[in-house]
Amino acid sequence: MVDYPMEVVWAKILLPALVASGKMLLFGSLLGGFFGFLLAVSLFVTGQNGLRPNPRTYQVLSALVSSIRSFPFVVLIVAIIPVTRFVTSSSIGWVSALLPLTVASTPFFGRMFENSLKEVNPALIEAARSFGASNLQIIFRVVVPATLPSLISASVLGVIHMLGLSTIAGTMGAGGVGASALIYGYQSFNDTVMYLLVFIMFVIVMGIQAIGDRLYKSAS
Repeated sequence: MVDYPMEVVWAKILLPALVASGKMLLFGSLLGGFFGFLLAVSLFVTGQNGLRPNPRTYQVLSALVSSIRSFPFVVLIVAIIPVTRFVTSSSIGWVSALLPLTVASTPFFGRMFENSLKEVNPALIEAARSFGASNLQIIFRVVVPATLPSLISASVLGVIHMLGLSTIAGTMGAGGVGASALIYGYQSFNDTVMYLLVFIMFVIVMGIQAIGDRLYKSAS
């Protein structure tokens, strides 16, 4: 067992790990959420009861979502290493992890957001159409406001999902909490570091959920 002084644990292990994981969580969630929302709107619009139904387009997009979600994240990271190196000139570090994190989280966000958008009352859409609203106006002025609480809940689940993905990415060279727990905790047989990082992750998840619950109540 490798026993590190607490000041070393905090300054050299915990703080850098939290900063790296925080960056992956923030930017990964923003990218995954943005592209996921665009995907969700496309699925919603082209769906069977959508604004412009297009079964073929919907089936292609839905199959793509299901295919990417079926990939284990570790396998996905390895599979797109050539693309990651081409885009970021490296395959390690938190910046390089953003590409696989975005690829993996976009279908998750997309499916969650799609399910939220489907909760809108069809009567609201018909009323908006009767006033001559365009599809874009219907989406952003009717559907999104009507389903905002559900979209917030989906976002919270997506961010927590991203936290788990970023931890896995850490064990594959991205750094952060996952790497520190593996190297300084598990491989060094240091239970203190490992369980401290687990506790910190628990606190982060609870904090994200608490913020999400408050936003949900505000939007309801």
